[in-house]
Amino acid sequence: MKMTSHQRETTVSVPLTPTRSDLYWRRIFNKYDRDNDGKISYEELKNIIESREYDHDLPDNVVEKIMALADRDMSGYLNFDEFVAMMHNPDLKAVFGHFVARYVHSIIPHRDPVDTTDGTYEEEYSCWPPAVCMIIISLVEIVLFCYDAAQGKTDATGPIAQIFIYNPHKRQEAWRFLTYMLVHVGVVHLLVNLLVQLFLGVPLEMVHRWWRVVLVYLAGVAAGSLATSLTDPKVYLAGASGGVYALIAAHVATIIMNWSEMEFAIVQLLVFLLLASVDVGTAVYDRYWRHLQQNIGYVAHLAGAVAGLLVGIGVLRNLEKRKWEKRLWWAAVVLYFSLMIAGVLANIFWVSHFQPKQ
Repeated sequence: MKMTSHQRETTVSVPLTPTRSDLYWRRIFNKYDRDNDGKISYEELKNIIESREYDHDLPDNVVEKIMALADRDMSGYLNFDEFVAMMHNPDLKAVFGHFVARYVHSIIPHRDPVDTTDGTYEEEYSCWPPAVCMIIISLVEIVLFCYDAAQGKTDATGPIAQIFIYNPHKRQEAWRFLTYMLVHVGVVHLLVNLLVQLFLGVPLEMVHRWWRVVLVYLAGVAAGSLATSLTDPKVYLAGASGGVYALIAAHVATIIMNWSEMEFAIVQLLVFLLLASVDVGTAVYDRYWRHLQQNIGYVAHLAGAVAGLLVGIGVLRNLEKRKWEKRLWWAAVVLYFSLMIAGVLANIFWVSHFQPKQ
């Protein structure tokens, strides 16, 4: 079965990145290794070839020639390496090119109007490298809280808290815009933040890797303090709520960007939107109807969520890029940096002209 050089250049190639090729071919190999003996027999090879809808009457001698060409160790069977080499053999792509393209469409599900059982996103979960970043951040928060607790201070008045808490009278100490996430007011405050950031952060790490999740988390923390410094200029901040809400919104971002690849995407989106609606509704009701003065940084929550959504769209993995998602990516990146630059400049102006005195 000979082909000209021109024909070889126009044959179907495997539309996969090298990092996933082994897993991809293993799926194909296992599908047609019907007796699970780790080898492709003559009959199993024939089944592969005859899976093409227009080749059900392929002569046996053609199958024998393909088998002889691919069976390099002359064992009468194809092992996995021989199978992959056969699929990549340019002399055989006329036979297997259509099969490969068809198989790609069969294992990468495409959502139709009633399909809610995709799950390609869920297949991306991996325990390697280990998702330990949010665990490490949580351990640091616990250690610092315990240090202050050992001094008899659990209400954000201990020596560690005084160094790290966001203090509106010390805006020139720029580290406080981030380090307030390490300070917590009481055990309950600490435990709630730890539970939420672990339950939300670790699954994100398993798909998107640690550095993306850290960027989202810190973006939410910074946005929370910047927004609070402008809307409530006399309010102190403690706790990781800005980062926690950024993780919540990051889940929404990844649902939006991977809608067709996620299982039960609409359910997940509704759950996160419900949580956000309850929090915002409670804040508005308590502040403007009940006129309660609470030590809860709702502005930090909201700003953290906005940052998490924008940064999540910008840095989290998008398994299948579409044109509208590229435009959304640019819009999210430009909007986030515009808001952050405006917040930083406003704080610099405040420190220069209106810094409150202690």
